[in-house]
Amino acid sequence: QVQLVESGGGLVQAGGSLRLSCVASGSKFDISTVGWYRQAPGMQRELVATMTAGDLRKYAASVKGRFTISRDNDKNTVDLPMRRLVFEDSALYYCYLLQWWSGVEYWGQGTLVTVSS
Repeated sequence: QVQLVESGGGLVQAGGSLRLSCVASGSKFDISTVGWYRQAPGMQRELVATMTAGDLRKYAASVKGRFTISRDNDKNTVDLPMRRLVFEDSALYYCYLLQWWSGVEYWGQGTLVTVSS
C-alpha cells in the first residue's frame, strides 16, 4: 500500500512561483512512475507532468517551460517547481504514483493552488 502526501500549495499572484512536494510511503517508489495532475472547479482532472523510473518526463503543453518535475528516490519524493504562474493554473493538484507492473494507481489528497490575476 502506498500513501501520498502533498504540500506546498497556496495563494500566489500571477507571475509568481510555487513549489509542490509529495512524499510517498511504501515500497518500490524508485521503479514507479510518479507525477502530478490537477483539477479546476467544473473541469476534468488533467495531467500536469509525469516522470518514469527511467527519468522520462512528460508535460502538459500548457505548463511546458514553466513547470519542472523531479524525483528523489532516496527520499521517496516528487517535486514540482512552478514558475510564471497564470490564473488558469489555479486548481487542486494531486500527486500520483503508478505501479506500472500491476496497473495500480495511487493518489494523494490534493493541495490547492490559487493564482490571483
